[in-house]
Amino acid sequence: MCANYKPPSSPQLSLFDSPTPTFDSVSEAFPSDLCPILVSGSDHHFAWRQAVFGLVPEWADDLKFSKHTYNARMETVATKPSYRSAWRNNQFALIPMQSFFEPCYESGKAVRHMIERQDQEPFTVAGIWDLWSDHLDRVHSFSMLTINADHHPLMKRFHKPQDEKRSLIIVPPDLRKDWINANHRTAQELIFEMSAEQFQTSPFPIPARPKPSSSNWELF
Repeated sequence: MCANYKPPSSPQLSLFDSPTPTFDSVSEAFPSDLCPILVSGSDHHFAWRQAVFGLVPEWADDLKFSKHTYNARMETVATKPSYRSAWRNNQFALIPMQSFFEPCYESGKAVRHMIERQDQEPFTVAGIWDLWSDHLDRVHSFSMLTINADHHPLMKRFHKPQDEKRSLIIVPPDLRKDWINANHRTAQELIFEMSAEQFQTSPFPIPARPKPSSSNWELF
């Protein structure tokens, strides 16, 4: 399950056949962060939205709901209460990424790994979006779609040994417009395993926080 990724930089977002968004993005995304996504706009072209990472359905009490809905399983997205409205209303999104992060336990303990394209180019991930309102603000939000990866050459390496392995769904450039303009009856035809040959992984631990420059450090 992907809960942490790196969005492309602002110049890289211009590579997605759409004007560069005017809003800022985080350098690394975690659930509840505001991130750029692509949805279907006028004449079925791409449109940018700034959206909360973690889908918030219209009936949720507040945006804290996003802490639990950042991934949606393809096997149950049509029936789970949190996601089924977005799915049935064909609210499909693309999430641009430079890389994403998963824990690998091959050493016996969790080591954060970065997964990125071999050519280090940005890519897009399949998702769904929804719109939440508290009568003061209207907020877009999104969830990434995942599929089973128990036998995937690359993605089976991640998460605890006893856990089911999951993978994001990479949408190639030639299918991006098809995805955002798909409907829930045909979307399954656009679901493919990510190409293990096109992606690579390496350890990428979270950097340790620097100690304050103080002669009294030993007191803390």
